[in-house]
Amino acid sequence: MQLTAPAHRTADTDRGTRTGRRTGIHDTDGMAVASFVLGLLGLLVLNVFLGPVAIALAGIALWRGTARRGRALLGLGLGVADLLVLVAFMSADSTLSWSL
Repeated sequence: MQLTAPAHRTADTDRGTRTGRRTGIHDTDGMAVASFVLGLLGLLVLNVFLGPVAIALAGIALWRGTARRGRALLGLGLGVADLLVLVAFMSADSTLSWSL
């Protein structure tokens, strides 16, 4: 009787997927794309929230080895740019937030 899953995948289990990749928590392509989209959206609205989320998603995607490395790096850069835009507008207005 086996209580745990096998440590390696057999050829029979790979036939069910198109590419043979593992899915679930190891599928980080969506995280890379989400970090890019949230970073881009954060330049316009809610950059105090979307910037750190984009940075976190891009960092996780890069750490787990996404196939969309360029998209994750763009998301990371846009997340940092979100925070820089926030700081620039806050210092220009001398307030704790900014609006268009």
